[in-house]
Amino acid sequence: MTKKVAILQSNYVPWKGYFDLIRSVDEFILYDEVQYTKNDWRNRNRIKTQTGVQWLTIPVRQDRLGQKISETRVVDSRWAARHWKTIAGNYSRARHFEKHAAIVEAWYSEAGAFELLSDINEFFIRKICATLDIATHITSSRDYVLEGDRVERLVGICQQAGADVYLSGPAASDYLDETLFTNAGTRVEWMHYDGYPEYTQLFPPFAHGVSILDLLFNTGPEHAAFMRTR
Repeated sequence: MTKKVAILQSNYVPWKGYFDLIRSVDEFILYDEVQYTKNDWRNRNRIKTQTGVQWLTIPVRQDRLGQKISETRVVDSRWAARHWKTIAGNYSRARHFEKHAAIVEAWYSEAGAFELLSDINEFFIRKICATLDIATHITSSRDYVLEGDRVERLVGICQQAGADVYLSGPAASDYLDETLFTNAGTRVEWMHYDGYPEYTQLFPPFAHGVSILDLLFNTGPEHAAFMRTR
């Protein structure tokens, strides 16, 4: 049986494409044993508001250059309550807000107690996967031996995971050497994020690149119709 894996840094309440990638593989490996990058998706994401797209950012501390995502700590635990207040204030009129509000509020209440960014991100990713009926096995790069440069590490993880296929996001096309994977017995496939249908979204114009929470609150049980893998 063919085994397909994806390896990706954890993101904060990611967009729908992130979960399509997870659903597309047999094992999804959270790749947080790499350098934390500022102004990225690791500790922030976007929602729709009446005044436009707004960032929700978890306040974190970067103590040194080369600090790993898995080592990055939250500096103010009040972020969770603030984020939920902002989310509720902007999505209260969404068609399926009431269906999901209590459970998502409970997620934020629990996530506010975590000190590490990786723990927060993994917590939300697992909860959202369960809500979307995504049963993919989720593991961590901590479970694997990481050696070599950035591509060699990915190849090594695939070998250790017994992967026949590595599914990569399109951003890696600038540096990923497929030959290294082929020589190791792993075929590279590419995830594409074009062709998403629009849905009824609060506060037009429509924006695809927002948190998955937007899809849940606006479409409820119909969410699968607006994702690529279903």
